[in-house]
Amino acid sequence: MPPTNNVQGADDTGGPQAWFQSLPLVTRYWFGAALITTCAGNFGFVSPMKLIYVWDNIWENFEIWRFLTPFLFVGKFDFNTLMALYMLQSFSQRYETEPYNTGAGGGTADYAFALMFGTVGIFLSFPLIGMLIPTPPMFARTLMFFVLYTWSKRHPTSPASIWGIQLKAIHLPFAYVILSVLMGGMYSDLVHGIVVGHLFYFLVDVVPIVYGKDMLHTPQFLIDKLGVGAYVAPAATTGGGGGAVGNNTWQPPGRANPPADPARPARGHGWGSGGQRLGSD
Repeated sequence: MPPTNNVQGADDTGGPQAWFQSLPLVTRYWFGAALITTCAGNFGFVSPMKLIYVWDNIWENFEIWRFLTPFLFVGKFDFNTLMALYMLQSFSQRYETEPYNTGAGGGTADYAFALMFGTVGIFLSFPLIGMLIPTPPMFARTLMFFVLYTWSKRHPTSPASIWGIQLKAIHLPFAYVILSVLMGGMYSDLVHGIVVGHLFYFLVDVVPIVYGKDMLHTPQFLIDKLGVGAYVAPAATTGGGGGAVGNNTWQPPGRANPPADPARPARGHGWGSGGQRLGSD
């Protein structure tokens, strides 16, 4: 598996809680929700059949939670599920620290927007993919491979490894697909995530360079909520001031770490990434 980057400010000696709190904001919520949902489905708190995507149940019974839970329920407990949870945390953390800049400086808001694009793209393309190859109605691994593929295009020369074999990040998604095929495992959901990820990469990186048009832009409400650049919660206040209640000390909108790639006006080559930028790691 690819080595996990250390997160600045993480307390390596503080135990699981400190490690969990050190995760980037979106990764923390996604990984935490996936862990809780997967445990709930395996320990009998809720039937796994209530967590998967079934359009008829959504349409006829108004089970709208099925729009969310397929991206959180990884599957029954086995080695593959444990590895999928690890990969979800690892690759989400890697990409969230430096995503494509779609208007928020390559920060947290841009990553949240990428996940929104991925979820909508997976929903819309699922019927088509399902007609071509059997695909499970659980999308956690699909969205994970969307993130993995997008990260591999954003940082194509970053070092990675799979079962001790060293390779570049650009080859990692396909290596996992080949490994799944050789081991007789499910691979259609991995391919599904790669297809949606390639569409996102094409619209974000190729179209602005080749056609001079910016097709995707992070919504303003995400920028207002999460700011420009990486969202960082301030240290807990010790006194009664600061407007915080207990430990609820979220960073006000717009205040964040300065981004490495500042947001630019959305026109032409407004993101300032480009092909050369991808290989700069």
